[in-house]
Amino acid sequence: MCTVTFLPCGNNDYILTSNRDEKNVRKKAQPPRKFIHGSFSVFYPKDPEAGGTWIVTGKKHFTLCLLNGAFEKHRSVPPYRKSRGLVVLDFFAFENAADFAAQYDFKGIEPFTLVILDTSSSIRLDELRWDGTKITCTPKDANAPHIWSSVTLYADEVIAQRREWFSNWLQTNREFKMEEIIRFHEFGGTGDKTNDLLMNRGNEVLTVSITSIAHLHGNMRMHYKDIPQDTTYAIQIL
Repeated sequence: MCTVTFLPCGNNDYILTSNRDEKNVRKKAQPPRKFIHGSFSVFYPKDPEAGGTWIVTGKKHFTLCLLNGAFEKHRSVPPYRKSRGLVVLDFFAFENAADFAAQYDFKGIEPFTLVILDTSSSIRLDELRWDGTKITCTPKDANAPHIWSSVTLYADEVIAQRREWFSNWLQTNREFKMEEIIRFHEFGGTGDKTNDLLMNRGNEVLTVSITSIAHLHGNMRMHYKDIPQDTTYAIQIL
């Protein structure tokens, strides 16, 4: 849940892509599939430890992606009341990001950043951050590309360097395609495996998957690559 890019594609269309960086000892996530939450369906890869997820989309107009940490690196002090991956799924009980920020009980949950896309009317992009004390919900420009990197794994100078890599990629990719942004998420960087987009820190913390969600021309699809298994899944969102 540690590197996320957003690409606007016009007419409420977009591509949202996430690299999940995790400890090697964590249980392998289940590939994405359809789940029923209340009266609507959602699609996501499932974390078997807590039953939640870091990225989810569905026909209720929302796509969400989670990053660990809020504004700065924090000290983890478990046990926490609820997994952040379950908070992502709890969002779907609310009408929008503002209602979620105002009404949800965030106490006892480890700090996180949540990227929220809402296409119920014109496309809206919100960045919600919980720092363990207060919640901040900030609207972002949905007509501009964005990149996020988790503050729990990457220092400020590395985050700035990754923004520069993304800016350079944008200069040579004027027409956004899922295949090309996935390639950026897999090969972007300078060859430094500690901080490249596809990272590996002594095989203790490493990128374990790349997930991309494309909302294009009235269709939605999800691409999921399990990095250690070198296995790819493609799902049509119905």
